[in-house]
Amino acid sequence: MASSDPDSKNLHLDQPPLGFAHQSALRPRIDYSSPGLFFRSLGDRWKSIWTKQFIFSFFAGQLVSLCITCTTVTTQELVIRNLSLPTMQNNLLYLSLLLTYTPYTIYKYGFKGWGKLILRDGWKYFILAASDVEGNFLVVKAYSYTDLLSCMLLDAWAIPICLFFSWVYMRVRYHWTQLLGVLICIGGLGMLVASDVITGKNWEAISKGKGDAFMIAGATLYGFTNATEEFFVRKRPLYEVVGQLGLYGFIINGIQASALEHDLIKNGNWNGTTGGLLVAYTAAMFILYSVAPLLYRSASSAYFNLSLLSSDFYGLLFGLFLFQFRPYWLYFISFAVVIVGLVTYFWSSAPEEQGILDPQAPAYIRGEQDESKDVEQGIIDPEAPAYTGTTKGEADEEQDASKDGESDVVS
Repeated sequence: MASSDPDSKNLHLDQPPLGFAHQSALRPRIDYSSPGLFFRSLGDRWKSIWTKQFIFSFFAGQLVSLCITCTTVTTQELVIRNLSLPTMQNNLLYLSLLLTYTPYTIYKYGFKGWGKLILRDGWKYFILAASDVEGNFLVVKAYSYTDLLSCMLLDAWAIPICLFFSWVYMRVRYHWTQLLGVLICIGGLGMLVASDVITGKNWEAISKGKGDAFMIAGATLYGFTNATEEFFVRKRPLYEVVGQLGLYGFIINGIQASALEHDLIKNGNWNGTTGGLLVAYTAAMFILYSVAPLLYRSASSAYFNLSLLSSDFYGLLFGLFLFQFRPYWLYFISFAVVIVGLVTYFWSSAPEEQGILDPQAPAYIRGEQDESKDVEQGIIDPEAPAYTGTTKGEADEEQDASKDGESDVVS
């Protein structure tokens, strides 16, 4: 996202500078002095892109894109079987995150430390979870009111929102090739939308204005949530952030589901098939919510959002095998365009330079942990009187001075 100063000689990959420059220190320069040197330097630049971190980021992005496709397919299957529970089915996700990551947080911090985390930083995670819950809810509601064309186009609104909040939190500035990569990916999305319209997958909107408003609001919350979670996971351990998201998400989403879907849950078409679909949905979402923070660290939340644009292509693959869809040729071109955009995004700025990565437990917990270790190792005697900042020699001098003062008073 942000590239470093080309004159910098001491580049720390774990804590790169956030300043903007036209040339990354991790990317070889393009030499325009002659055709031979130009193509040679172009090859060197291409090779420099394919680092382990970029390869991980690229495939992690495609994994979360595939997970999004799985959740879409399972949700459609539940609707076909007369079980539409968009809020409740996410509650199973938040519960799984809570049960997986919160016990490990308590193990690392202790109950007392975890309690301090709730009291001091709980409000931050509450806002994060509320934004995530309501973003999911609004996007699902939007599909009920507006048409597919609007949903697909307006959902991309999360990308500029994410870029903006990344700038707000981390003051990053983007290389022009990164903005070009964003435009190329959105161009691929446009081809996907055109493919859906041409193949007749669009539907008539019930209330286009209301649905579009829901989609814009939901996409805004998505972008805010992604950038905020990236900001958190770059400073705090993953288990803390995801565990807190699961805790507050479970509470908020549970209250909302009980209020809005109580009758649907009670009278729903429950059987082995619908139960299996819910398990599959929860598993896909669990993988997505677990991998996404890793992608935020290895690349950025903006790259995460760009990667999701390829999910419709994977939806086509599901349709080929499950519903015998006939593929339209533009789908394949649009997928290739999105992939080109994802590579272009890191053409001049490396994943290693996307932000400072220094995850640590909160200072108020680290202090307690250090003191506890000192007590266990015998460095500090827990029954010893507190240190007052006075050495034994200083104490003797103070005592002598006190006696002299008393004798002066008596005399």
